[in-house]
Amino acid sequence: QVQLVESGGGLVQPGGSLRLSCAASGNIFGISVMGWYRQAPGKQRELVAGVTSNATTNYADSVKGRFTISRDNAKNTVYLQMNSLKPEDTAAYYCNVNIPPWRTYWGQGTQVTVSP
Repeated sequence: QVQLVESGGGLVQPGGSLRLSCAASGNIFGISVMGWYRQAPGKQRELVAGVTSNATTNYADSVKGRFTISRDNAKNTVYLQMNSLKPEDTAAYYCNVNIPPWRTYWGQGTQVTVSP
């Protein structure tokens, strides 16, 4: 079993910053990709950013240049630094972890609200 504990969401004004964290524990040997997804009301869940075990990253076009994903393999933790936040970034953010060949796990979600 794998547990993912997220933290760092909240309410922020446009242009502000937040940092999300997701700590993995349990049967986590062999984690490959760690990532963040988000889901706004009435919309499908979408990939925000991902990072591999050797620190290769990828980002949704909508967040490139504003968000930075990183991971601490010693702590089994992935971070999402979000800068220059916009109202359209408002969503529930979910941590995701993949353990080859077929296991994938989701966090419980943390709400990010960007509003004046």
